Amino acid sequence: MANPITVTVYPVKDLEAAKKFYSTYLGTEPYVDGAYYVGYKVGDVEVGLDPNATVGPIVYTDTKDITAAIAEMTAAGAEVVKEPGDVGGGLLIATVKDETGNVVGFRQQP
Repeated sequence: MANPITVTVYPVKDLEAAKKFYSTYLGTEPYVDGAYYVGYKVGDVEVGLDPNATVGPIVYTDTKDITAAIAEMTAAGAEVVKEPGDVGGGLLIATVKDETGNVVGFRQQP
């Protein structure tokens, strides 16, 4: 079974300017509007803005077991960029990179 991409997070330098741009581009206002993350729901996909990100954009797939997903990816040759960690409310995220340096992520709901 394929793992659909459920979230795309863009690094942004100016969060206010980015919110104006993405609100116009996506035709909707953010459902999460914080100093550290702004998120938009577009159908079944989330588009996020992260003013603290240094790489990106990063796409995320959802998983029921983030630890197992990271282990599977490292067995396939990936390098861990960010170990699984709680980003608030029990939501876990982790990122890995491929041999070229492209970063992809995993997300586990609480």
